[in-house]
Amino acid sequence: MPYEKIGGWAFILGVLIAILAGLASGALDAASAGYVTLALVILGLVVGFLNIGDKEVNDFLLSAVAVVLIGTANLNAIPVIGTYLALMVLNVAAFVAPAALVVALKAVYNLASKPSA
Repeated sequence: MPYEKIGGWAFILGVLIAILAGLASGALDAASAGYVTLALVILGLVVGFLNIGDKEVNDFLLSAVAVVLIGTANLNAIPVIGTYLALMVLNVAAFVAPAALVVALKAVYNLASKPSA
């Protein structure tokens, strides 16, 4: 299986896990929630290494910042669905943050390895 397909499936799986874990937040104990976060971090690293090429770096990092900023909104204040929505966004941020770290480090390396004119 080509790396692009592995990365694509890792992305889909990460988003699904983030959403489902947010919806099932009441059923998860602390240990299970920790394992969910670990799975999201691992999948995020896979996505960061395999999916994001040099052309997508700026768009991806901007999107990652947007996801993290959305996580700071007071989504818990929304009646009925606020808690679930806040946990879904928190899980998506836990998934995207490691990918953003990998992509940012690759971008810094690429910038640092180019000779200055």
